[in-house]
Amino acid sequence: MSLNLRNAIIHNVSGNSQDELKATIVDAIQNGEEKMLPGLGVLFEIIWKNASEEEKVEMLQTLEGGLR
Repeated sequence: MSLNLRNAIIHNVSGNSQDELKATIVDAIQNGEEKMLPGLGVLFEIIWKNASEEEKVEMLQTLEGGLR
């Protein structure tokens, strides 16, 4: 994924409300199209970079549980 794609994704969702961000995430997951994966990855990257260590542990536990 190029830096330009990352910046474009961030630009497209910057300033969105929580409801708009949720709708974007839900739509991407329900749609199930491969082309939506980079956008979800960028959003996860933002979440990860802004999470506390405790939140990261919780996310990893949730991920691990979901993969079982």
